Amino acid sequence: MSLGTWFGFIGGFAMVIGSIITATDRPMAFIDIPSIIVVVGGTIMACFISYEMKTALSAFKTIGRAFKKYKDIDSPLKDEVGRIVKWGYIIQKNGLQGLENEVTDSLRRDNPFLAYGADLVVTGYTGTEIMQILEHMMESQSERQRLSTSALMKMGGDAPAFGMLGTLIGLVIMLSDMSSDPSSIGPAMAVALITTFYGVIMARLFCIPLATKMNVRFDQTDFKNNLQMNGLVLLAERKSPRYIQDKLNSFVDVSDQFLIDRDLNRDATSSGSES
Repeated sequence: MSLGTWFGFIGGFAMVIGSIITATDRPMAFIDIPSIIVVVGGTIMACFISYEMKTALSAFKTIGRAFKKYKDIDSPLKDEVGRIVKWGYIIQKNGLQGLENEVTDSLRRDNPFLAYGADLVVTGYTGTEIMQILEHMMESQSERQRLSTSALMKMGGDAPAFGMLGTLIGLVIMLSDMSSDPSSIGPAMAVALITTFYGVIMARLFCIPLATKMNVRFDQTDFKNNLQMNGLVLLAERKSPRYIQDKLNSFVDVSDQFLIDRDLNRDATSSGSES
């Protein structure tokens, strides 16, 4: 569960509802089912019209993922550097067969990009070839991910428009009834404006923030994949572990860099004491 997403989502709606409750003694006036149908239904249908079925459905799956914990946030870049450095020592000692043994089923499940890149190294591709293949893979993956968030972002742009559409529908109904009951103008006008309210809420407190969050997460994944790709290229070029350390540490904040003399020896000591 993504605590930040849930905190912002619940807190945002609590602020809106709280302001309504404290400002009026008729909070139920802000609930109108036809207005919700126009805004939510119209926005969703526009998404399906604008995108292919698969892309539109992926946008709704993206909404669900935004409320879940993102694994790449919990994977420090320092640990990725340490893993590549350890692989460098394994290749020095046991050759590519040793690296092949490191590509476990759990790695393929948790980090398919790294596992695929390690397979390329084991196969014997050159560093340049591995970089070309993995760059193309990253671009393709990014394109698929951006499609879903672009659909969600478009929904955020469409929601206020459908809110205005609902307002126009309400105004037409209101004006058509003016001659029979002028006293109903005030309540009818309020109902007409509710749809614009729903459109703004759906756009600015739901669709656009969630699309922005997922784009930020995808950027984090791209950055981590870029680090791993450079590390795999260095492994294919048989660079020394210390060179790999220094090169990959350029991706990591100075205060959190991996150091062989400190971190690798500590891990070996802890492993030895456990055994």
